[in-house]
Amino acid sequence: MSRLKLAIIGGTGYTGGELLRLTLTHPHVEVTQITSRSRMGEYVTVAHPNLRGTSVGNLQYIRPDDVKQADVLFLCLPHGEASKQIDRWSTLAPTIIDLSADFRLQSDEAYKRWYGAPHPNPTWVSKFVYGLPELTRARLSGATYASGVGCNATATNLALLPLVRGGLIDWNKPIIADIKVGSSEAGSESSDASHHPERSGAVRVYAATGHRHTAEVEQMIAWSAPQPARPELHMTATSIEMVRGASAAVHLFLIPGVTEKDLWRVYRATYKTEPFVRLVKTTTGIFRAPEPKLLSGTNWADVGFYISDSGNKATLICAIDNLVKGAAGSALQCLNVMKGWDERLGLEFTGLHP
Repeated sequence: MSRLKLAIIGGTGYTGGELLRLTLTHPHVEVTQITSRSRMGEYVTVAHPNLRGTSVGNLQYIRPDDVKQADVLFLCLPHGEASKQIDRWSTLAPTIIDLSADFRLQSDEAYKRWYGAPHPNPTWVSKFVYGLPELTRARLSGATYASGVGCNATATNLALLPLVRGGLIDWNKPIIADIKVGSSEAGSESSDASHHPERSGAVRVYAATGHRHTAEVEQMIAWSAPQPARPELHMTATSIEMVRGASAAVHLFLIPGVTEKDLWRVYRATYKTEPFVRLVKTTTGIFRAPEPKLLSGTNWADVGFYISDSGNKATLICAIDNLVKGAAGSALQCLNVMKGWDERLGLEFTGLHP
């Protein structure tokens, strides 16, 4: 079969670079266009030097206004830009995957609450499928538009999903999601906060309350819980001395009578056939719980759990690479599902140790 022609809109950032890297080993696609206003005319290797000597290394950045017809567009734009220009982008390709937050929330009320203003293009929201295959695979199959996912929401959602579906959570008590993240979550643009003397060695809480990814977790719960649930959900994000990775520790209360066997049961039932989720819970070795260091560059999500001696509380752990499973990898996995291909295509890198 001939390869689909991909265009990456906004290709100087980390997610654009990861899409370039991941598609190198994909047998059914090739990137033929990539845009940048700030680096127009430069080779992609100026922004992504790890791609030197590869088949995409000779690609040059073009203006967004000069993009020609393609089979698939990946939109890697700042928040708000995709929704403003979606009418134009839809004329250039039949399939669009947006990596921003513009089309993640299906509720206009939720969007206004978490982003502070009404959605700028609400008629398009229902056309997009939330792009987390473990949650929306059936809807993604054959779809033409998919949204991106929040990296911190992805780690939290994958930790929680088995218990939500299994009806094991006491919704009368709060859920606390404590997330440790790497510096790449801040993007490729430098700032005072990312200046090395300020960033190095810091443990910086940057979203103690009101983290916008909370909305995606609430949305997942609304879609997945067997009975209507209105959780009291609190999410905190802390930036630590790490470049890639997100590690979510989710603390919650269980309904009476839940045992560790019940947790094993729902995790295995949810993830036994998932190509990119692994259950990590061992009593030997150094890495006994999910660890982002082992997932750098991969599309894997490692999940695990712990239950209190009393049996009424649990701590759920999920580790991912925020740039891959939390962004570009999920986007490519979505494309595979949308086109009916093997979900693993382009995403088979296993990670490194040490």
